[in-house]
Amino acid sequence: MSSLELNPFQKRVMLLPEEADAFLGGGRGGGKSYALALLALRHAEQYGQAARVLYLRRSYKGLADFELVTREIFGKVYGTAARYNGGEHVWRFPNGGYMELGQLESHTDYTKYQGRTFTLLLIDEAGQYPDPSLLDILRSNLRGPKEVPIRAVFAANPGGVGHYWLAKRYVFKSAPWTPFSEEKSGRPWIYAPSTFTLNHFIDRQQYAEQLRSSCPDDPELLRAWTQGDWTIARGAYFASVLDEANNAIDPWQAVPRGWTTYLAHDFGSSAPSVTYIFAQSPGGEGPEGRFYPRDSLVLIDELATCKPDRQNDGLGWTVPILAEEIVAMCKRWQVEARGVADDAIFARTGHRDGSIADEFARCGVHFRPAKKADRLTGWSIMRRLLADAGKPDVPGLYISRSCEYFWSTVPYLARDQKRVEDVDSNGPDHGADAVRYGCLRRDDRVKRVSISGW
Repeated sequence: MSSLELNPFQKRVMLLPEEADAFLGGGRGGGKSYALALLALRHAEQYGQAARVLYLRRSYKGLADFELVTREIFGKVYGTAARYNGGEHVWRFPNGGYMELGQLESHTDYTKYQGRTFTLLLIDEAGQYPDPSLLDILRSNLRGPKEVPIRAVFAANPGGVGHYWLAKRYVFKSAPWTPFSEEKSGRPWIYAPSTFTLNHFIDRQQYAEQLRSSCPDDPELLRAWTQGDWTIARGAYFASVLDEANNAIDPWQAVPRGWTTYLAHDFGSSAPSVTYIFAQSPGGEGPEGRFYPRDSLVLIDELATCKPDRQNDGLGWTVPILAEEIVAMCKRWQVEARGVADDAIFARTGHRDGSIADEFARCGVHFRPAKKADRLTGWSIMRRLLADAGKPDVPGLYISRSCEYFWSTVPYLARDQKRVEDVDSNGPDHGADAVRYGCLRRDDRVKRVSISGW
């Protein structure tokens, strides 16, 4: 270990107590992956043949860079005495220690690790996981002799699809570098932030220029990557247009006379179903006395069928059960159970009962397809309405604080890194999709009214 040079962040990580799990959660370029390799090396050195380390990424492609890091570090320390099997992605150390580089994307992939024992679990780019369910299951693989402390260490940058759950669990629980008790695991954790500005092993000026050029139209994402900023949803798709002060309203008790109402629905079974009641302003006041310009939209209520703290997992409800709950929600508001939904539910798959939309109709919920448009057009309309909320002379989009699923998912949705104008669909985008359908319906109606006015 003496032959290795560490940056200040890596030195501090190595001083953290082994009895505590750690979240390395800073910006890009801080040296987090190198720190993970150092932790694996020290663990193997300390505990010899009892050390069993598992390093995971969401895809095999992501392992390539880390494999190079381990070859560099372990080569300096052991020379050729440490052996790497490229086919199995396994390091075997001279003292009997073992390290496996693996991939975990789905619950099917977990079968590769089920029943196996590891003493140190390293998860790199944890922000690529839209929810923590897979990583929670992995904790069952952490076990070992009494003299070997078991430990999990996650590393992630802000702004990914897992931004929300990582920030909620590890970032805002305590001050950086200070242990806190994490309720899900029942373990002590430490949040260890880093930034590239302290990493003297890279050309920091050049790296800063590359980061700026990679997101020229997204200052929030740039701030997340350069400063390691996890506050609110830096780098999120709607960060520049969604503002609680402008878009959030207190819950209504009734729909004002003269307002148009309709449903917007995104269907799911294993994934959540999300249904919103939209109220469209004729150009008048809401129940709280606030003026809403003509054609403004207000999300007054929602029905989201997700598991607690698992925004991407549905409850598996059948259409009759879901329809019954939608009808009940509409009765509470004294509105009709009809509106728009994703085109997919209108597909006839050859079943004698027809489409999912037909089944809804038999249960008293009537949907028609949302306006034909590509995703980017829908997002553009939704973003414009969000940005215009609070302006006195143009319509905006407003959301009741009672719409919990919206507020726990939409502000944190990440951009698709391959198509930055789109939302990353790996995240819990079901509520956003439903809102998009509702915004398309409103935009279509406004255009049709304008045309008839000519």
